[in-house]
Amino acid sequence: MASEERMAAAGATAASAAVAGTPIKIAIMGEGRMGSLIRSTAEVARDEAGAPAFEVVAQIGFDLSAADSAPAADVLVDFSNVATLPAVASYVRRTGAALVSGTTGYDDAQTAELRSLADVAAVLHSGNYSLGVAVLRHATALAARELAGFDVEIIETHHNQKVDAPSGTANILLDAVVGAEEAAGRGEYHPVFGRHGMVGARDPREVGMHSLRGGTVAGVHTVSFFGPDEEVSLTHRATSRQIFVNGALAAVRRMAGRPAGWYGFDEVMFGA
Repeated sequence: MASEERMAAAGATAASAAVAGTPIKIAIMGEGRMGSLIRSTAEVARDEAGAPAFEVVAQIGFDLSAADSAPAADVLVDFSNVATLPAVASYVRRTGAALVSGTTGYDDAQTAELRSLADVAAVLHSGNYSLGVAVLRHATALAARELAGFDVEIIETHHNQKVDAPSGTANILLDAVVGAEEAAGRGEYHPVFGRHGMVGARDPREVGMHSLRGGTVAGVHTVSFFGPDEEVSLTHRATSRQIFVNGALAAVRRMAGRPAGWYGFDEVMFGA
């Protein structure tokens, strides 16, 4: 089904649900900080008529086998860990629930498994659910396209409990740079993950990727463009995880009732 047709069908479903005042049933994978914050926010959210916007029908924690018997939901929200993917896949295939996933760190095989779920359900996966980061990605692509010949470095900073590096958001920004440079016909660009020792002169087609970890930092991402005698830096700073929760629940509203398929964040949130 074409993107326009999928969106029209989803819009009709959403409009119908809004008229009926029926809360969207959600299941949550994970009981960590994000899972807990998603639940507490969902439980107090209200629609335009003042009625509950969501009904949390299940939250799956360390006992992943609970996914096999958890009630069916309209949408499964997963901001947990790559280790939960088998339980996520099992739940989606059993119930047909749409999936809103913000889990990062998947390897190629896990990514393929995640994508295969789009055969049976609507799937949205993004490394970041902040609207500000979406704007940063667009700004990064614009800067990469216009600043020909500038050296590009990406630095991301997160709390000391984050298990994957670089962050999913840093990879999104890397894709924006590489895509813009290649679209401009300037050859193939590639990431370099940190530097150590006698690395020699910088390859003009490399994109430096650097990960900092410490404290309780929710997330800071900076893309810097270094040219002759000038520098341009673009930064997004998250002061709490609430921005990601708000974006995820906004995505849940838009994913409920969509036909099976693989969806992009911009497509869902901005109709792009």
